[in-house]
Amino acid sequence: MMTYYILIGGIALVSWLVSSRLKSKFKQYSKIHLRNGMSGAEIAQKMLDDHGIRDVKVISTPGMLTDHYNPKDKTVNLSEGVYNQRNAAAAAVAAHECGHAVQHAQAYEWLTMRSKLVPVVSVTSGMSTWVVFGGIMLMAATGVAGGIGFYIAVAGLIMMGFATLFSFVTLPVEYDASKRALVWLKQKNMVSQQEYAGAEDALKWAARTYVVAALGALASLLYWAVQVFGGRD
Repeated sequence: MMTYYILIGGIALVSWLVSSRLKSKFKQYSKIHLRNGMSGAEIAQKMLDDHGIRDVKVISTPGMLTDHYNPKDKTVNLSEGVYNQRNAAAAAVAAHECGHAVQHAQAYEWLTMRSKLVPVVSVTSGMSTWVVFGGIMLMAATGVAGGIGFYIAVAGLIMMGFATLFSFVTLPVEYDASKRALVWLKQKNMVSQQEYAGAEDALKWAARTYVVAALGALASLLYWAVQVFGGRD
């Protein structure tokens, strides 16, 4: 188990470093005020309008970096700072979340796949580690490598596999949304060259948080797989 704790600790450390860097980047680019004077909410609404999307609402949500697109009720949820502020960071986030709305409207295949995985992952992700661990403990207690404990552990690995798959499917969804956002910001001349550079850098760091999460999920899955199948020797 010590190896597992070291693995989890390492992943948590990298995640914290990337998250801290992301926050510092957003703070930095929040000081670059938009020459057009538009707020994040106005940026979002214009991007939706330019793509002919009329059934999505732009609303404010509490917190910092809590921005997200909800496909169920078709809302672009912008954190209070992004919703009201008029800077490069707000423009980047607002356009990115609208990128998800555009994906939804155009039935982007990776977003569709991720949406289908949500119900499964929401049920299995919280219990997968405990199911695997319980199966391994049962294998150790009974001394039977191929008994019920093994199948319980494998079931846990399958649950964990869905969460890992979800993490990796999320990557193209997030990168594509950022790409759509940046293309629109440039094509519509919404930002200056300096503002665009800030928006691009901010979105790159935001995407890296998803990369760390995906690699962490894969590392955890591989660790437990070794414990389960190695225990059969």
